[in-house]
Amino acid sequence: MTERAPLSRKLSAIAESATLKVDAKAKSLQAAGRPVISYAAGEPDFATPQFIVDAAAEALRSPANFRYTPAAGLPVLREAIAAKTLRDSGLEVAPSQVIVTNGGKQAVYQAFQAVVNPGDEVLLPAPYWTTYPEAIALADGVPVEVFAGADQEYKVTVEQLEAARTDKTTVLVFVSPSNPTGAVYTPEETKAIGEWALEHGIWVVSDEIYQNLVYEGARAVSIVEAVPALAEQTILVNGVAKTYAMTGWRVGWMVGPADAMKVAGNLQSHLSSNVNNIAQRAALAALTGPQTEAEEMRQAFDRRRGLIVSELAKIPGVTVPNPLGAFYVYPDVTGLLGREWHGKTVNTSLELADLILDQAEVAAVPGEAFGPSGYLRLSYALGDDQLLEGVQRLQRLFA
Repeated sequence: MTERAPLSRKLSAIAESATLKVDAKAKSLQAAGRPVISYAAGEPDFATPQFIVDAAAEALRSPANFRYTPAAGLPVLREAIAAKTLRDSGLEVAPSQVIVTNGGKQAVYQAFQAVVNPGDEVLLPAPYWTTYPEAIALADGVPVEVFAGADQEYKVTVEQLEAARTDKTTVLVFVSPSNPTGAVYTPEETKAIGEWALEHGIWVVSDEIYQNLVYEGARAVSIVEAVPALAEQTILVNGVAKTYAMTGWRVGWMVGPADAMKVAGNLQSHLSSNVNNIAQRAALAALTGPQTEAEEMRQAFDRRRGLIVSELAKIPGVTVPNPLGAFYVYPDVTGLLGREWHGKTVNTSLELADLILDQAEVAAVPGEAFGPSGYLRLSYALGDDQLLEGVQRLQRLFA
């Protein structure tokens, strides 16, 4: 009998999401009765605001929502997203320049599919969200990491980007606030990077899903607001998951030039068609309804941010830059490496994360998931009591 043909080489090279893998392991241990505290998932612990849930319930009473709707999204939701884009990103777009996607991940995937050709180099500031390099590879692009450490508050410079640019560079990934670091670029830094991209004709894929989660008076200025002329070569990615505690509803979107949205829309028409209509109606309520609860969640994140930063800083060998956005802290733990802890020599942040899970029953994602070793990502989107207890376990472990 003839041997079966091989699986797709492209898909076989794609790694599982590291953040979801760690979170799944933590939940498995919790289900087995272990008191694991997980800082792994980028998921608010709050319930979706009730008025959003009520809008979804109301949508279930309309038979129109049980049918196919336009693949690019409900027209009324695309209008609301266009209004939000003007309000928060300073960019006026037509609803036709908006595509509603199954979460932010689909928007990221389709953005790279739209602007990357085989062999194109995509500049990827590191630390980066674990999905970016895989999505670039799925578009047959080549991710080129540009690393900025804790000494730079995890923000790359124009000089670093220029040093990494070649004649094959066609795309830059720009994320502010950042996952995994929580770093927020200043308006001046954003403008400088945008002007550099404009000068060299480089596409920008800008992930703005955390733009409303900022602290200490910071504002995540959109790169298209900082450099308006860049709008014709920029795709904005966003969604309701983080701001409104709607991770499971799976509603994101992409906004960009008409030609880019045309090719991305063609892809979506074959890939998934329309997003669940009930979830779209819920997202519409989130964007157009009262923002009181979203602001209350932001304030709670801010309080937790202060707590986890101050408590982690008490651990000798740990350096904690102050994150001004998102809901992550990204400590530099190189001071803990190359040492023996509880009978085991730890040389990498991957080994450190394993030690922490085994000895302290705390789950954190190692830096290897986001770039170089030597760091941990901890989400502070969990209850206050667990947040403090988990860090205190680390303080005891490394005392």
